[in-house]
Amino acid sequence: MLTEQNKTLVLQFYKGFDEGKIDQALELLAPNFIAHMVGMPALDGEGFKQFGMSFYLGFSKGQHIFDEVVVADDKVVTCGTFTATHLGEFQGLPPTGKQIRLSVMHIDRVENGKIVEHWGQGDALGLMQQLGIVFLPSPKLLPHILKGVASKLFKKSA
Repeated sequence: MLTEQNKTLVLQFYKGFDEGKIDQALELLAPNFIAHMVGMPALDGEGFKQFGMSFYLGFSKGQHIFDEVVVADDKVVTCGTFTATHLGEFQGLPPTGKQIRLSVMHIDRVENGKIVEHWGQGDALGLMQQLGIVFLPSPKLLPHILKGVASKLFKKSA
């Protein structure tokens, strides 16, 4: 029975963000909440709120669609996609108006009816590519890339 309550609580958290009810969503976090996000240092509740708000303000009409929800003891695993439109500034990037679609996976741990811990992973590279940001190879890699391209060209012409 408790596992079903944990599942409902976690899904309510993501639904709150999707519906713009940020304060209601954040009320579901425990005072000692901590988040572990790929590529970032651990965030306390305030840091997580700031990160979440920057994402929420940058991407409007957000919607989580979970293809898989797995509950095991005090943990709820959600896997799916997040879609939104880039209508606000995000990490210094002005709005592009582009629709984005990210693969996401979360693990949320629930204790005493609150989310106490979060692990999150999203496709950050895919997000940047969808927004039109292109990553260039470092100068050290350029000779290797050119050698590979030249090798393929010579194989085709032979």
